[in-house]
Amino acid sequence: MKTFMAKAADVERKWYVIDATDLPLGRLASETARILRGKNKPIYTPYVDTGDNVIIINAEKISVSGQKLDQKIYFRHSEYVGGAKYTKMRDMLAKKPEWVVEHAVRGMVPHGALGDKMFKKLHVYAGPEHPHAAQKPETLTLNV
Repeated sequence: MKTFMAKAADVERKWYVIDATDLPLGRLASETARILRGKNKPIYTPYVDTGDNVIIINAEKISVSGQKLDQKIYFRHSEYVGGAKYTKMRDMLAKKPEWVVEHAVRGMVPHGALGDKMFKKLHVYAGPEHPHAAQKPETLTLNV
């Protein structure tokens, strides 16, 4: 018997829509990363991008537990002296809710060229509307 290893030509990509309303951020991110990697398919191969495209809507309505809204801090630096910026999760959700979800998912896909390819298949929108109706995405409900 031979072990089946998928090639890029073997992959058929689907489009999924996930409504993030009242879903915990971490569980939403881990399930999304699983779909982006293709781990939900029987042809999953670690070194091939076998994943599907994912659209997340209502990113502004995610939920987090505990005191994360006030205690979780996002850090960035401008590369200039004294250029450190610290932003609380509450402020980031008010300004850029899409970025919060993308940041969580990005940490759960591989870090490198393959992970970059997988991450490009993620589309996050703050509200309920998205411009991908032509791709006929399937609605996906997560059991979290």
